[in-house]
Amino acid sequence: MKSIINKELTPQGKEIRQKVFVEEQGFQKEYDEIDLTAEHLVLYDGDIPKAVGRMFRENPQKPVYTIGRIAVLKEFRGEGLGKVVVEELEQKAKKEGGTAIKLSAQCRVQKFYEKLNYRAVGDVFYDEFCPHICMTKEL
Repeated sequence: MKSIINKELTPQGKEIRQKVFVEEQGFQKEYDEIDLTAEHLVLYDGDIPKAVGRMFRENPQKPVYTIGRIAVLKEFRGEGLGKVVVEELEQKAKKEGGTAIKLSAQCRVQKFYEKLNYRAVGDVFYDEFCPHICMTKEL
């Protein structure tokens, strides 16, 4: 496995997000202005892109990073790739001076993030039609 982090959303990253979030899960507002400033990670097995995620800082004055848009293509789920994406983004944030990570998790995958030592904060909210929960982790 190798991961490549880019300053822009690559066609491979966009294709994974399109398949997972738009086609599979039905989200309509998948792409946003954050894509223009975030760093985008694509995880490859050889030449095959299998998973994606993004990372950004909402406030350049604070060492808190936000990760999101973590997605693994359906045919590759169960291989631990989501964990690899999250851990790679955490390592990059830490290397850049980050002290904490926050994210908005779909409630159905909250336990996945809890296994990676994230904790839920606040109340459930909806992004489009889907219940989410904010989660944080100290680095």
